Amino acid sequence: MAKHRLEQPSVGQKAAKSAIFAGSIAIGGSLAFAAAPAADAAPVTIPNVGTFDIPGLPSNIAPKAPQLPQLDTGTKQEVRAKKALRAAESKIGSPYVYGAAGPNAFDCSGLTSWSYRQAGKTIPRDSYGQLGGGTPVASLAQAKAGDILIFNGGGHAGIYDGKGGFVHSSTEGVPVKRDPVKEWNLTGIRRY
Repeated sequence: MAKHRLEQPSVGQKAAKSAIFAGSIAIGGSLAFAAAPAADAAPVTIPNVGTFDIPGLPSNIAPKAPQLPQLDTGTKQEVRAKKALRAAESKIGSPYVYGAAGPNAFDCSGLTSWSYRQAGKTIPRDSYGQLGGGTPVASLAQAKAGDILIFNGGGHAGIYDGKGGFVHSSTEGVPVKRDPVKEWNLTGIRRY
């Protein structure tokens, strides 16, 4: 049985056919453009080639501006705090492990410090250090999303969600979750 193969043109044959085709378009194009442009023709400029009237192309087409993604607005501190909150929220469901600081398991202050590192800010690693750092916020009514909430005299920390809740890693056997602030004994609020 004979081998069958598809005959394909060589590179030289392709180049020759392309040149002939391009030449015929150039000749035909020069004749077509010698005539008066159609009423609904639009000029198209090709750099280093020329300007041509293209029939059937509306002349009032303007390129549409691309839609840019919405960027976080606010101060650098607010933007960073929102990023830290998003980082903490991304870990909801991760296990609690005493002394762990991510990326797959956390204790309370491990979650808060890891979240802020994801946002580009280093804060103290333990909840007592977090209570002693940052800028104090007077009340929950003045707290903003991403603020660090300290509970139980400094023994627990979480990140405020801006809506009355906070994301935290509380105890062995309980994964990272969101809880209402009102169910906890709030000691202090810090803004980093």
